[in-house]
Amino acid sequence: MTDPSRMPYQLPFPKEADTEIVVPGIIPADERVWVPQAENVWFRPLCLHAGQGYWVNLLRVRRAGILSRHRHPGPVHGHVLRGKWHYLEHDWVAETGSYVYEPPGETHTLVVPEDCPEMITQFHITGAMIYVDPWGKVLGYEDVFSKIEMCRKHYIACGLGEDFVDQFIR
Repeated sequence: MTDPSRMPYQLPFPKEADTEIVVPGIIPADERVWVPQAENVWFRPLCLHAGQGYWVNLLRVRRAGILSRHRHPGPVHGHVLRGKWHYLEHDWVAETGSYVYEPPGETHTLVVPEDCPEMITQFHITGAMIYVDPWGKVLGYEDVFSKIEMCRKHYIACGLGEDFVDQFIR
């Protein structure tokens, strides 16, 4: 008799359930997967959940200096895979292996220090990133829909095709 603890689940999944996303080797060998965001700044989508308004991506930065000042209306989770970074508004440094939780309402200025040749952090962002000046004036925003559009444009331009991003969309 088969040991039930070693038997896969035998019932069908709910038909309304999303399909899973499995991304082997999240740091891609194909550079085209990285979507350019600014000079020496890219993101790599992992999950773009349009139905729930969040996205999970890797942010890769290969330059020192201020990356952006932004506000979050929803929570953000980060895990530093390579390098380090900090916020002007806080006295901590997120280094390789660090986990960061950013609560809704947090506004901060991301800085990559001079001694960091490459930073890669996995971020799970809910809602939006609202870019602001030092006094809170809104300069722009990103949400899951603008991220999807950035991916589509880039994947068309680099030859991966418009539909390449679909594997990450739920």
